[in-house]
Amino acid sequence: MNTNQKALVLGATGGVGGEVARLLVQRGWQVIALTRNEKAMSEQPDGINWVAGDAMNQRQVIDAAAGTSLIVHAVNPPGYLDWEKLVLPMIDNTIVAARQAGARVLLPGTVYNYGPDVFPDLDEASAQFPISKKGKIRAELERRLEKASRNGVPALIVRAGDFFGPRVANSWFSQGLVTPGKAISSIQYPGQQGIGHQWAYLPDVAETMVRLVEHADKLKNFETFHMQGHWDADGTQIAAAIARAAGKPELKASGFPWMVLRVLALFKPTLKELFELRYLWKTPLRMHNAKLLKVLGEEPHTPLDRAIQVTLQGLKCI
Repeated sequence: MNTNQKALVLGATGGVGGEVARLLVQRGWQVIALTRNEKAMSEQPDGINWVAGDAMNQRQVIDAAAGTSLIVHAVNPPGYLDWEKLVLPMIDNTIVAARQAGARVLLPGTVYNYGPDVFPDLDEASAQFPISKKGKIRAELERRLEKASRNGVPALIVRAGDFFGPRVANSWFSQGLVTPGKAISSIQYPGQQGIGHQWAYLPDVAETMVRLVEHADKLKNFETFHMQGHWDADGTQIAAAIARAAGKPELKASGFPWMVLRVLALFKPTLKELFELRYLWKTPLRMHNAKLLKVLGEEPHTPLDRAIQVTLQGLKCI
């Protein structure tokens, strides 16, 4: 594997990819970002070298990855559209490019891979029996990475709870709990009081990923790590932190309109897939980070109130 500090980031216009790309630049990496976004290419922000290309085009991915030691695979189809057509071909292209470049693949993992049979406590060895369409696709994606790692392509997967952060536009936090661009007047919460839920502040996730890459000498060819993030033990703490940041500590969260979503899902397949993930809000799910601590000694962790304040400022809610 290459040991230079040159990385290709797929999905750098998104929340996870963008956060990791900017952090790599700060750490002295040369970062290339493949994008179809002409505006991103013209602006060249944050020291990232944007090049035209599509993660679905294997030749373009191979060319962009030439000379790299790391490929950050943070690309996802927008929303819930066409996952079965796009997700697996994109990871296949990344694997081919990584093999030719001698690069490690870094993947932001998900909890969709897990079914409720292994809840409430998860570690990296927990069995994966996904019950949703997205979960089955993500589990297959990881299987392909593991297979590739046995054939000379190192892979690193980092899983965390539901993301929130100042640049995260597509998340339960920014699309469910609050409304970006609007002052906080109400809070919707998808879960139930008394049911614990795990959250992850995206800058902490990016910092964890980059630190693991910096400790590559301690990693096997295929590694998965779980983050502890922010554990909301009773389903009220995140909403309470939002209320405090908004200067309205008396504000309480209302329920999420799951039944309305269920009816709409009869007419929109994408909403059906979203409804399939409801089980993640009905049962506590907590990931443990003992393995991560053995490698890093600590987990990057921004205090909850500070993380929520910065997030709401970035979303222009306060």
